[in-house]
Amino acid sequence: MTTDTTRTARIPLNPPRTLTLRLAEWYSRRTYGKLLEPALVFGHHPRLLRAYFAFEAKTGRWRALDPTLKHLAQMVPAARIGCSWCLDFGHWEADRLGLPLEKISKVPDWRSHQESFTELERLVMEYAEAMTDTPPTVTDAMAERLRGSLGNRAFVELTAMVALENFRSRVNGAMGLRSQGFSDSCDIPLGGPAGE
Repeated sequence: MTTDTTRTARIPLNPPRTLTLRLAEWYSRRTYGKLLEPALVFGHHPRLLRAYFAFEAKTGRWRALDPTLKHLAQMVPAARIGCSWCLDFGHWEADRLGLPLEKISKVPDWRSHQESFTELERLVMEYAEAMTDTPPTVTDAMAERLRGSLGNRAFVELTAMVALENFRSRVNGAMGLRSQGFSDSCDIPLGGPAGE
């Protein structure tokens, strides 16, 4: 995926250079190699930026849910909402974590590639879609199957991660953020293997 140089965010990406923003910039460049544009959006509200980064740091330490399942659960809402920034970053993050990129690249159209996913992965993605629907379409049966497979703790973590990705994708979409070109460095482009 190539970075869209014609994109325009709906808020200036040059917020006041507060100490909070400078710390976020330093951390972003050190961790991700470039400044994350969502940080620039939140930089217009330093208290919100601090709270958001603190929450993100804490969610990164949650370990009840398998990393591949967690990532699939985050990619589905990003695809369903249409957040190119989140899909781009999510693909790059999967590469960085050593997750199977061929599988990750099929998430936006996972129902057409069901054979590429395990039964549990399909349940997780179906749940993520149902949570992302407006209004949510989660059923008791869907939740019960996942609780039986994952246990209560991982099920709660799954639910929180899908909700968090809905927040990210909706904020980024509403603010007009588009791909920053993170996935350009991945072994498999965001669109999947050649010919897909």
